[in-house]
Amino acid sequence: MQRFDGKVVLVTGGTRGIGRACAELFIREGAKVAVCGRGVETSERAAREIGDGCTGFGCDIADSAAVDVLFKQVEADLGAVQILVNNAGITHDGLLMRMKDDHISAVLDTNLKSAFYTCRAAARGMLKHRYGRIINISSVIGLRGQAGQSNYAAAKAGLIGFSKSYAAEVASRNITVNVVAPGYITTDMTAGFSENVMEKLKERIPMGRPGTPLEIADAVAFLASDAASYITGAVLSVDGGLGM
Repeated sequence: MQRFDGKVVLVTGGTRGIGRACAELFIREGAKVAVCGRGVETSERAAREIGDGCTGFGCDIADSAAVDVLFKQVEADLGAVQILVNNAGITHDGLLMRMKDDHISAVLDTNLKSAFYTCRAAARGMLKHRYGRIINISSVIGLRGQAGQSNYAAAKAGLIGFSKSYAAEVASRNITVNVVAPGYITTDMTAGFSENVMEKLKERIPMGRPGTPLEIADAVAFLASDAASYITGAVLSVDGGLGM
């Protein structure tokens, strides 16, 4: 018996990096997984690579109407979403005085507003069945800030406040809402960093190394499991001690 036998899981930003590691872990543990990316072809290809039990869906999760359609498609194909992992995110870094309006809006829409839309859409099935697990992926940047990332930090900090508030709204229905706050993780987002930048980052991390997507996925799976059934509104930092 695996932890997630038969459970329906939706992972946004599930085609690569942390999201893909989450999808792969849930598949290994018996779940039916929907991975969502912006493009249909990319999502379907990732699902085929992840393996049997995984289905790909394309959706712009910053569009509330598109999110409603996504959940209807997932429910028709797999069943009502029981576990939701909000992982999708983008960056448009720069000093605030030079930051373009559309870079502010795009980061807030994709990294924060999308969680309002997905959680609202998931609520219909979760409230009906009196069960649900929601894990929102924030960041150490949302806890401590970072020069040149005011838009990203605001979105990730907002996601924490949103999660705590929503957790209070749905706790009586056996729905938990928690946050995982990764530190620096080896993903496509950090792959472009120079060796010099990476060495400086490692010096700031007490454990002396960046984390891996699987280490984040393990934390997500714990919060989605029965072992965490009495945990809600919590923020779990997985950052090698960076946020201490």
